[in-house]
Amino acid sequence: MLDLVELLKPSDSLEPESQSLSSVLFYQTEVCRSLVEEAFTFEGLAVPKLLENQDEVIKKHARSSALEIVIVELNESKNVTDDMRRISHLLPNSASVIVIGSEDAISTIRNLKEMGFYYLFWPVSKQELIDFVKNVSDNRSRNSGLGKARDAKKVAFWGSSGGVGTSLLVAEIACELSSKKNSSCVIVDHDFVGGNLDILLGLKKFEKKDIPPGALTASLDTSYALNMTQKITSMLSILSVKSKELDETQMKEYVRTLSDELSEQTNFLIEDLSRSVNSKVDLAYSANECDAIVLVLKPTVSSLRDASRICSLLKELETKARVIVVINHTAPEKHATVTEEEVEKYLRRPIDVICPYDGQMSKALLEGKHLHDLKLPISKSIKQITAALLGEKQEGSKVGLLSKLISRGRK
Repeated sequence: MLDLVELLKPSDSLEPESQSLSSVLFYQTEVCRSLVEEAFTFEGLAVPKLLENQDEVIKKHARSSALEIVIVELNESKNVTDDMRRISHLLPNSASVIVIGSEDAISTIRNLKEMGFYYLFWPVSKQELIDFVKNVSDNRSRNSGLGKARDAKKVAFWGSSGGVGTSLLVAEIACELSSKKNSSCVIVDHDFVGGNLDILLGLKKFEKKDIPPGALTASLDTSYALNMTQKITSMLSILSVKSKELDETQMKEYVRTLSDELSEQTNFLIEDLSRSVNSKVDLAYSANECDAIVLVLKPTVSSLRDASRICSLLKELETKARVIVVINHTAPEKHATVTEEEVEKYLRRPIDVICPYDGQMSKALLEGKHLHDLKLPISKSIKQITAALLGEKQEGSKVGLLSKLISRGRK
């Protein structure tokens, strides 16, 4: 017997369904917000979450791992490239990013492409917007072009000699990026024997992970790489390994391979190259693969000579990485054997950040505190390094340095 109730039920296939596409729009103007909402609705696509384009809003809502497409309107921006550089660390690597702007310049398109972002010139029709979004979605499904996940920003912290405080800066910058700047970070530890990163990060009962036998011949995929890291917070991890079988060269190769696999899973890879035994091969890798190199030295003749050699080698290697020079006073300033003017003259370039000596620092670290959270003199310098890495305007660091140099010159 026919079930008339079932026959008269409306068929699910006849109901209009929104195509599943997880997206968000950070808008600056109501005109753009309305156009995006109407275009998606008309096409039967799931309407993006509509939020105002403000840093705090982006920081709060853009971290979702489920997001496929992020649309950022910058029609009111004075410099589209600079604004995207400023917020790029807030966006998940896995999402495809479409920037909508009225800046008509080939350089803008090129700069955004280098950062892994699409650019859609405004004004745009609803059909042009939908066609563009569908093309981006197709690229994602094919994992091609800008549809691929963006790689992490790689930053090498290079100590010009031992004992210059490189690991301390690595720990503080990584913690500040992950806790204050909403950027996911992986610290890559290149000390395979000892080191103090665990103390500087406030980790208890920390052990480097053993590299299993046959690891070099195994398939090192992303899941394996993630398994070799250790979580510190939800946004911060560390890759720190040891081995009784592998020599240092093999371990370096192993760590580099894991770093490449982790690159699409995080915003920043922070490499701690604090040991004085780092080789020219390490420097060549940093010069070719890293986006920035933070060169740390203390105001002594030996440290300055090493820093000068590093700068010369980087020039020979024709690195495209930004080099940030940091003087770290590991002893009271009166014990310095070279002046800041001599450092600049010898390196033939300005100092970017000066970290003052701080006698309260050791006590704070032993109490498990992070320096960037405190109001110590060195805390401001840490924030200046972070700002330099993010391309943010530094809070008067250069002004303070220049005025100091000018005043000294007048004496």
